[in-house]
Amino acid sequence: MPDTMEQINIKDALDSLGIKSTNNGSAVGSHWFTTRGEKIDSLSPVDGSLIATVNAATTAEYEACVEKAQEAFESWRMVPAPKRGEIVRQFGELLREKKEALGQLVSYEMGKSYQEGLGEVQEMIDICEFAVGLSRQLHGLTMHSERALHRMYEQYHPLGIVGIISAFNFPVAVWAWNTALAWVCGDVCIWKPSEKTPLCAIACQNIIAQVIKENDLPDGISAVVIGGADLGIKMSEDQRVPLVSATGSTRMGKSVGKAVGARLGKSLLELGGNNAIILSPSADLKMVIPAIVFGAVGTTGQRCTSTRRLIIHDSIYDEVKQALVNAYGQLKIGNPLDESNHVGPLIDKDAVEMYLEAIEKAKAEGAEILLEGGVLSGEGYESGCYVKPVIAEAENQFEIVQHETFAPILYLLKYSGDVKNAIAIQNAVPQGLSSAIMTTDMREQEAFLSHLGSDCGIANVNIGTSGAEIGGAFGGEKETGGGRESGSDAWKVYMRRQTNTINWGTELPLAQGIKFEL
Repeated sequence: MPDTMEQINIKDALDSLGIKSTNNGSAVGSHWFTTRGEKIDSLSPVDGSLIATVNAATTAEYEACVEKAQEAFESWRMVPAPKRGEIVRQFGELLREKKEALGQLVSYEMGKSYQEGLGEVQEMIDICEFAVGLSRQLHGLTMHSERALHRMYEQYHPLGIVGIISAFNFPVAVWAWNTALAWVCGDVCIWKPSEKTPLCAIACQNIIAQVIKENDLPDGISAVVIGGADLGIKMSEDQRVPLVSATGSTRMGKSVGKAVGARLGKSLLELGGNNAIILSPSADLKMVIPAIVFGAVGTTGQRCTSTRRLIIHDSIYDEVKQALVNAYGQLKIGNPLDESNHVGPLIDKDAVEMYLEAIEKAKAEGAEILLEGGVLSGEGYESGCYVKPVIAEAENQFEIVQHETFAPILYLLKYSGDVKNAIAIQNAVPQGLSSAIMTTDMREQEAFLSHLGSDCGIANVNIGTSGAEIGGAFGGEKETGGGRESGSDAWKVYMRRQTNTINWGTELPLAQGIKFEL
């Protein structure tokens, strides 16, 4: 594994993944359409360089993808689930071969650290392994009937086309979370990735296309359409797409949910987070500080699970504040492909502007900035996307604190008295994705995890808000959207549920003893 950025040759990674200087923006399997939509330049936030260009897909390519997907579904759904699992297993094996190259591309095109890029590809591998096992466990159940000589059971069937809309911050893993499960469930997938990370999508399509081709499967099992919001809108409104899985901002999710709901389709929404860690008086600060710093500045604060609020008991507030300021002073900001750096760039200059606006708004509302922000310039910072992580003392009711800013800004909030007061502060935001408490007090822990505790989809004890595991269902409540991906029984959203009653007798009794004689 390369130790430094000098040892990483991005061109080699691009060649290995089939990325050209100019690329088409839509494919089914290994067949790439000649796309003539708007030109998308993929500029690296690492150094501002043009990585490659993509010609965006149009609605014509989208229509072609849907037709091929419909055709593929007819045969794919009839492949036994364990054999579908075998295809996913092969996909996971090929991801292992391409791990370093794809991890490098994720880092270079999105801006997260190389280790995080590798970690994201590992998530893809892990969900493949999970899905392979799942392919033999798509269980229904049997029930006793109230009618004599009758039997009841329920089962799950393939749903059809799954539309996937993903965000730039996890440009490969979110797609894999959805596709690996959808494929073993017997579905086919059409992916509309973020136009900010189009090359990652092309690389992923090239990888699965190889598996599809080697197994002589229909191309329409996996399709990609790269382009603007118009393609996402079209997918959301399309009756032929029974499920749309959308990851991104709450604003985007509300639009998708409204469009899908209007046609009574199914949506899986993974939206914004405004995640908090509660620090109780009994917290082990040796564990706490690294968890907070990684949660707040890892991926430059661009995770949906990033730590945005720190709710600290007044008895330890000053101690924690000083420890954080000291820890932040040791952070190295720079090229994320250089593993000696802790913080990379924001995705683009639009994100930088939102970061600067958030700081100014926080100041205007009365926040005290403990560590000033700013945009870095000079050698190594030519992209204009590198910013300083910020720590601010604030109040939970500030409008800017209620809002999710995709940037390394951490708000310190103070509480006093019982842990219930801290929980009330934590829950008093529109979002409900991830949460954590740092405590060695069992009563506080159990209160936090109880029905009067955290209202988030993820509630952790003595670990941070980021770092969800494949085995658990990932997602949140309220404006986070309510969707669940990945582990546990999240697979059920990708299937249609059916209840069956079988009469194995010679009479036809009606339910509830009703008589209907002719």
